[in-house]
Amino acid sequence: MSAEETSKSDSRHAARLGAVQALYQMEMNGSGAEEIAQEFAEHRFSELPVMPDQEFFNAILNGVPQHQEEIDRAIVAALSEKWKLERVDSILRAILRAGVFELVARRDVPARVVIDEYVAVAGAFFGADEPGFVNAALDTIAKRKRAAEFGLSTPEGELDF
Repeated sequence: MSAEETSKSDSRHAARLGAVQALYQMEMNGSGAEEIAQEFAEHRFSELPVMPDQEFFNAILNGVPQHQEEIDRAIVAALSEKWKLERVDSILRAILRAGVFELVARRDVPARVVIDEYVAVAGAFFGADEPGFVNAALDTIAKRKRAAEFGLSTPEGELDF
């Protein structure tokens, strides 16, 4: 990977990490995407060692609430019957929502990269079983939403938003 590709990868990783934090904050205090994006751009991004890809950050931050109903349905379908989305930790919900948004709306990013990135984001917040949980849920969703990338036939009724 070239230095330019590494830099882009690092700035996208920082954008994903920031987007998860922003989505969590939006859920906790009811703020809108525009308000939170401005706060992160003005105050939080300058504290990070790598400047996030702000366009990518904004796409996630605006896309998740816009498509949250469809995103949440995809997550619920991937969970065990015993689990309800409300039972999932709020940070994990933000991670899964961002990951599902990327799987469906950002076809320019390979599904395996999306999964790996959000497993790494989960690892930044949790140390135990949560990264594996994120891996399993996003893998299940990716195989439904991007079946062709995994050499699978596309299930009927699986639409993008």
